[in-house]
Amino acid sequence: MDNNTTRFEELLVKNGLKRTGARLQVLEILSGRDSATSQPYLEQVMGKVVDRVTLYRVLQAFEEKGIIHKVLDSHGTANYAICSDGCDAHQHHDEHVHFDCDNCHKIYCLESVKIPVPKVPSGFKVQHLNLIATGICSACADKVN
Repeated sequence: MDNNTTRFEELLVKNGLKRTGARLQVLEILSGRDSATSQPYLEQVMGKVVDRVTLYRVLQAFEEKGIIHKVLDSHGTANYAICSDGCDAHQHHDEHVHFDCDNCHKIYCLESVKIPVPKVPSGFKVQHLNLIATGICSACADKVN
């Protein structure tokens, strides 16, 4: 068993989730990418091994447990990325800028670019922040120049 598989199995156990092939495969795919991953892409990569409903349930469980976070792209498609170590079922810490490249359409987590918590009127409570910047990513900029 490789190091990632062991780490992913421990993550599932820590979060009270069964160690299934579908869950391990989703974690492997998401962790191996440098950008957020859409459900349609996951369906394509996983093929007929996992049906759409099972994949949806895996993603929903991971999001509820603070294992992944969801980012909507400019077309409204849900994309998923692995959360930071500080996330859990009670609180996500993904208040960083997401960058949606207009050229390659990848969504990157810019974890070093934090979103400041805005001052809101009395009685309001901010529970989630989301900021998506659009433009050209560094990989696409290098190809153009």
